[in-house]
Amino acid sequence: RMPLIAITASNERHIAAYAESVRSRGGDVRILTPDVYGSLAEAMDGVGGLLLTGGADVDPAMYGETPNGSAPPHRERDAMEAELVRYALERDMPTFGICRGLQVINVAMGGRLIQDLPGHRLTEGSGREVQHPVYVSPGSRLAAIIGPGANYRANSRHHQGLKEPQRAPGLRACAYSPDDGIIEAVESPEHPWLIAVQFHPENEDQVSKGFLKLFDWHIGWAERYEAGDMGGSVA
Repeated sequence: RMPLIAITASNERHIAAYAESVRSRGGDVRILTPDVYGSLAEAMDGVGGLLLTGGADVDPAMYGETPNGSAPPHRERDAMEAELVRYALERDMPTFGICRGLQVINVAMGGRLIQDLPGHRLTEGSGREVQHPVYVSPGSRLAAIIGPGANYRANSRHHQGLKEPQRAPGLRACAYSPDDGIIEAVESPEHPWLIAVQFHPENEDQVSKGFLKLFDWHIGWAERYEAGDMGGSVA
């Protein structure tokens, strides 16, 4: 059967692009939202991969800070996703984080966030999506997945993020914004099937095509995870 990807979200209204990126590459989806999330065992039964999507700010209390008033947190989703990240890490389940997903993973693994990044969110005055260059570190797992080259482009739809001082000890940065040093992607030496990006590759026409290979990578490893075959190169 098609590999089953658990996709997290605040609600189902904004999940269509993520689900389409998975389904168009041969995966099936199970949408996990706080209002339907029951037991962890039930939510992850038969699942081969976890996809953490964009959404509301992570509660600053989770990394020992007080809110600066940027936006109200979604504590129910925070709790759900923190539990799911711990579950996936314990089992080395293929895990892919997007935007807030990267931030949740970083916080769940002991990192912090910059609560507001002026100039990074949504659209320019013209209404066009903000895009910026992304430098991918040569020799990283991310570079091996997306192919040759170091300089790419990506959309920018976040007002929170992290730099090196906020990065969790168990993660390594594998892509940066050369303009300001914001970390654009992370991976884990200890958990080779975990990758997260700060931008939104599910908006497939707004990013360099190489980044779309991350969906294929995630779904391919989810299929192998379900089959109990996780040997071989992670790239």
